[in-house]
Parts: sequence; structure tokens; C-alpha cells
Amino acid sequence: MTGELLIAIVDDDDSAREAAVDLVRALGFAAVGFSSGTALLNSEDLRTMDCLIADVRMPDMGGFELHLALAGSDARIPTILMTAYPDERIRKRALAAGVRCFIEKPLEADHLLACIRSAVAGPGASEHRGPPGS
Repeated sequence: MTGELLIAIVDDDDSAREAAVDLVRALGFAAVGFSSGTALLNSEDLRTMDCLIADVRMPDMGGFELHLALAGSDARIPTILMTAYPDERIRKRALAAGVRCFIEKPLEADHLLACIRSAVAGPGASEHRGPPGS
């Protein structure tokens, strides 16, 4: 089942984006990386994305702003936000706005897998909002 899902990863840091793409692929999903939210929004494949993993802090459009742009369009994609700079206020706002999971970098495989499964399961699924095992 997982091989059929396409996960979009948006991070302006090339090495972090490539590492996330590699990790998602190692977890058994198809993955494609984008260097910015604008690049994702302009992608011909936008409507084929099953899940979005986006960095919170990026120039021009951060992950939370990207989620809001998608939520206000007809291209709603379940979103996971990742950050190297955790901020409880942003986490709470993001989760209240429909972000499925808010995780810290460096990404841990088990935690990321749980978040992806929760995100693609749909809004009725239990959301994994804390650290692994929570």
C-alpha cells in the first residue's frame, strides 16, 4: 500500500530535503522534493500528492503558510510540519489549523512513519502529536 502514496517534501535546505526524501523512500513511499512552497504550488503534480512534509522556517513562505494556502484551495493535502526550532505557540496554531503532525528535526524514522500513516489515514484517524511512543 505505501508504495502507491506520493509524499511531497518542501525544505529550502538542499541536504535536509534530500535526507528527508531518502528517509521517506526508505520507509516505502514515493517521494519528491521541492526547494520552496512556490515550487510545490506550481508543480503539475500537486493534485497527485498524498501527503506534504514541509519545513516551518523557509524564506518567502514557511511550511505553516504553505499549509494555509493549500487549505484555502481545492488542493488540500494532509500536512506534516518539521522544524529544527520547536516553538510551542506555532505547534499549537498549526495543529489547530489542521496540520496532522508537528515533528522536530532530525527526523526519526519511526516517528515520521507514524505521522505519515496518521496523515494519510484521514481526519478521523487519531493524530500523532507528540514524540514517539506518546
